[in-house]
Amino acid sequence: MTQKNDMNRYDSMPVTRAILTNAIPAIAAMLMILIYNLADTFFVGKTNDPIQIASVALTTPVFLIYSALGTVFGMGGTSVISRAFGEGRRDYARKVSSFCLWGCVFAGTLASVLLVTFLRPMLTAMGASEDVYPYASSYLRIAALCGPFSLISNCFTNVLRAEGQSSKAMMGQLIGNLLNVVLDPLLILSMKMGVVGAAVATVIGNLVAAGYYLLHFFSGKSTLSISLKDFTLGEKVFTSVLAIGIPACLGQLLMSISQMVVNGMMASYGDLAVAGYGVATKANMIVSTFALGLGQGVAPLLGYSFGSGNREKLLKYLKYSLIYSLILGIVCQAICYLGSSAIINAFLSSRESEEFILGLHFFKILMVTDFLFGVYYVLVNCLQAMGKSLASFIVNASRQGLVYIPLAIVLNGLLQADGLAYAQPISDVISTLMTILLTVIALHQYRKMKEAL
Repeated sequence: MTQKNDMNRYDSMPVTRAILTNAIPAIAAMLMILIYNLADTFFVGKTNDPIQIASVALTTPVFLIYSALGTVFGMGGTSVISRAFGEGRRDYARKVSSFCLWGCVFAGTLASVLLVTFLRPMLTAMGASEDVYPYASSYLRIAALCGPFSLISNCFTNVLRAEGQSSKAMMGQLIGNLLNVVLDPLLILSMKMGVVGAAVATVIGNLVAAGYYLLHFFSGKSTLSISLKDFTLGEKVFTSVLAIGIPACLGQLLMSISQMVVNGMMASYGDLAVAGYGVATKANMIVSTFALGLGQGVAPLLGYSFGSGNREKLLKYLKYSLIYSLILGIVCQAICYLGSSAIINAFLSSRESEEFILGLHFFKILMVTDFLFGVYYVLVNCLQAMGKSLASFIVNASRQGLVYIPLAIVLNGLLQADGLAYAQPISDVISTLMTILLTVIALHQYRKMKEAL
């Protein structure tokens, strides 16, 4: 079956079925990423060493930079490829996918070199104490080895959905992340490697996931391409991918930077506060991961409908995606709130420890607005699918940067550590309202354009 047919099959499906068919594998893939992200903290937490737990909290935002760079090519490529398929431009889609692969190789290699070169000043600026630094630096030096493969894994779990291969996109994440989760207890606990074992498991998991996606292309079963002969920076491939990819990446990149800034401020309250807040932010990823998966899953459908000029189908996809996302957010938030103590206890064994008490307290603050995540991510992906690069840039720059960081600084001065936690939910409300406004404007412009034709 050709890729064109894979995308066309959604035209004959009921809207709700098409959304679930594409979104469920995307949510499952994001769930595996969640498990992968939580595994290091979970198993390092079983060492009962708050210094190692704090080191994982500090290294997480640094390693998220790889995920952010992969998003440049993954979300940017998905938007351009899905619109190209909607327009019937199959050869152009092949050039875009080839650019995404080789862009990941270059950017991943460069990021790893820079990370290792500036490791000490970066960790020092983030507030790493003399006790935490040896563990954090050991983790990052090893994790840097998988730079290009981490980008490829993050990129092509999105790109494969653009060609209608949502199940294969899920399987790559499933295999790589499951391997990481299996290796974590073996290396961290059984072999007593601690954070070094977590880093080794991360490298192996990313290598295997990237290898799975590359084999998909080498098998000849994809109508997309990773061949150098299809690689080009011209024909607006470079600018089209980056116009959407950079704003999409900005949210994750600013999340990484903001976590570094907040961790630096939180470090003034001690290593236990850093450990508690780090665990709380990891636990709070549960709801956001489900919401992000739904948003990414519906993105190819929105892009394909926009590219083919089917405004009615675009609006139906958007309407039902928003309904599903709100229901999913409310249910997940309720479950997390009711089980908050057990969730934090999964990472920090002693309920009487200071880091557990702080982690639970911060977690309850952070999850106040979790039900909005789904609405936010669906609307952001809608803007990206429509090629609205400026609007996408504004909303992605706001939630974790232009709004969040200033709020964190101001509230830290007013409320100390609690202020740092409250900054995130306040930022979520402001950013969601901003995203709703920009999406309404974009849809109004689209309607005017269709009426003028």
